[in-house]
Amino acid sequence: MENQKIIKKNGQIADFDIAKISKTVERALQGFALDENELLNTIPSFYKENMPTSEINQALILSALNLTSVLEPDWKNVAGRLKIFDLYKDIKLYRQEKDAVPYDYIKFLDFAISNKIYSADIKEKYSPAELQEATGFIDPSLDMVYDYAGANLLIKRYLCEFDDHVVELPQEMFLSIALLIEQNEDKSVRLARVKDTYLKLADRKISLGTPLLMNLRRPNGNLSSCFITVMDDSRDSIFYVIDQISAISKFGGGVGVNISRVRAKGARIKGIKNASGGVIPWIRIINDTAIAVNQQGKRKGAVTVSLDMWHLDIENFLELRTENGDQRMKAYDIFPQVVIPDLFMKKVENNEKWLLVDPHEVRTKYHQEIANLWGEDFEKLYNQLYFDAEFGKLEMYKFVPAKELLKRLMKSQVETGMPYIAFKDTLNRYNPNKHDGVIVGTNLCTESHSNVRPAKFGEKRIENGKIISETYDGLVHVCNLVSINLANVDSDEELASICQTSVRILDNAIDLTRVPIMEGTLHNQRYRTIGVGAMGLADYLAKNNIPYNASADVVDDLFEKMAIYNIRASIDIAKQKGPFGAYQGSDWQKGIILGKTQVWFNANSKYKKEWNEIYENLQKYGIRNSQISAIAPNTSSSLIQGCTASVLPIYSKFFVETHGKGSIPNCPPFIKDKFWFYQENRNIDQRKIIEIMARINKWIDTGISMELMYNLNRDIRARDIYETIMKAWKNEIKTLYYTRTIQKDGSSAAKEECVSCAG
Repeated sequence: MENQKIIKKNGQIADFDIAKISKTVERALQGFALDENELLNTIPSFYKENMPTSEINQALILSALNLTSVLEPDWKNVAGRLKIFDLYKDIKLYRQEKDAVPYDYIKFLDFAISNKIYSADIKEKYSPAELQEATGFIDPSLDMVYDYAGANLLIKRYLCEFDDHVVELPQEMFLSIALLIEQNEDKSVRLARVKDTYLKLADRKISLGTPLLMNLRRPNGNLSSCFITVMDDSRDSIFYVIDQISAISKFGGGVGVNISRVRAKGARIKGIKNASGGVIPWIRIINDTAIAVNQQGKRKGAVTVSLDMWHLDIENFLELRTENGDQRMKAYDIFPQVVIPDLFMKKVENNEKWLLVDPHEVRTKYHQEIANLWGEDFEKLYNQLYFDAEFGKLEMYKFVPAKELLKRLMKSQVETGMPYIAFKDTLNRYNPNKHDGVIVGTNLCTESHSNVRPAKFGEKRIENGKIISETYDGLVHVCNLVSINLANVDSDEELASICQTSVRILDNAIDLTRVPIMEGTLHNQRYRTIGVGAMGLADYLAKNNIPYNASADVVDDLFEKMAIYNIRASIDIAKQKGPFGAYQGSDWQKGIILGKTQVWFNANSKYKKEWNEIYENLQKYGIRNSQISAIAPNTSSSLIQGCTASVLPIYSKFFVETHGKGSIPNCPPFIKDKFWFYQENRNIDQRKIIEIMARINKWIDTGISMELMYNLNRDIRARDIYETIMKAWKNEIKTLYYTRTIQKDGSSAAKEECVSCAG
């Protein structure tokens, strides 16, 4: 290829120089036991005269991806570095600088603030001397940790753009986030905390939820991932909640909405029989709202609608996403969730009838809101309704075999992956704020939940020709999320430090976020709910030579330690800043932690000393956050982190995803040396997964986004799915998320989920 020409990024024509390319490849291979000639030898297959350098780099990336295998997985990391090098060249050209690296952070900060890419908070909160010191924290070598999937996602989704160009470098992003999240800390420790947070983010110890990663440095950004609201049985409430959904979706949040209070199809309206259209027409409006008001233009809004199993419309609800039946009764863009009480599961076990009722009739005749009840209170009312229905005292009701109704739910799960399941009594038994309300459903990815209640409406008045009605007393669940990357944790001491930083990040985020709805702000003040999660558990186990299906005791120990570290961190913050608003009367204040008393911990834990210290400090100082841990699915953010998603086994030891013109190979980080310790979810009995999740769940105060996977090549029967659901309920698993089926041809339906939690 002598005397051949190339076109540089600035448009200049230059000689093709294999030495320069070789030098770039050599940099990309640094630290890997790979032969650079394997990559360089691919150049003749794609090179052409006057080829732009950007195309040469892209072709080298594709070649590196094609070389990736289980035996040589590091080629995907080489491709990631080449992608980052390409970013450097683009930004160097855009900024018209000699070099993009080393970073000139102060200059970039001025540019970002003056062009309203960043909020001005950093320069307002920190002195020039402090910013100069913070610049010294930047470690450009941490740009080199990404494989191609991670680098590509980071650049496409998270780095800031201006004038249709990516203008931010990865370490600028992480340092800016650290400066902003720690801005209100005491000045005597603030910069030390900035450095601590920066390093844990940049070195991939902590993964932030998407709203934090995307919005913190932008003006007026929402930082919260999860929202849950509840719809009352009135036109005012219905349209008010639809407006809430649109406001949340606009700022990138995932939404859960419980609709169980809304009267059933055929119910009376103002005394007129058969006037109500039921919940489905309102769900269809929610469906269209999610499409119309998308998540910051990135994707359509993401909404889960939950309905209690006793609701008279439940049978139509179970068919919302199936392809057969009346299309006017479908809503293909919402994610249905069924809220199931213990009594239903008992009736399934005993093969008894289940009663479906209309909440409006119950409210009118019995003066109770059945959607607000759980446990003994629910069973007492339900048994009265059951008795009255059998004697014809109810106008609207239906008896169905409980087991048949569960079978219909299971059939829908196999066909569509949904509905999700929330076990209502379990949710509320472990609710630390049961003194102050009720949990009616979960967020979109089923790992986060707390008390919510519908807004009440005051008297209407006219202002500027518009009818105005004041709302009050409403609460909308809000939660901020991070995940600890267990693949990169090497000791208990490090894990304790990472937990402490994670809790501090999330608690600070509560005070910094601009929640898009008033009821969410009130919830933050009252409960200060956060969700410290985990990812990379499969990697942590493989790294320590532990097969997933033999990990129950190790996992139990690991997550108990995380619970200790997280709770301790929240109590430490309460020492300085006080407990959450509804602390008095809560389980925490009563000395009940994770549903357990101090006597239980002394009888059952090998960490008695640590738990007794926690109880002593809890009594003195209270706790800052009413709910602290929640394990999100982190499907996309795990790509950036270079680890396996969440706490489930791997999907596959090696697979290739097709994106646009190319294919991206994916395999876990330790696959080369720990191949036999990675077990694929598709080959594990899901009842075994439930056992391991139950050991984790014991130490998680909210929930786990737990996907179930059934491999139809392994002679899966309906009985297996039934027993898995029953086992989950009996093991006090709070929720069941998406259901995936591996078809006979090896394919699996694509899984949609909320970018806020998943990412």
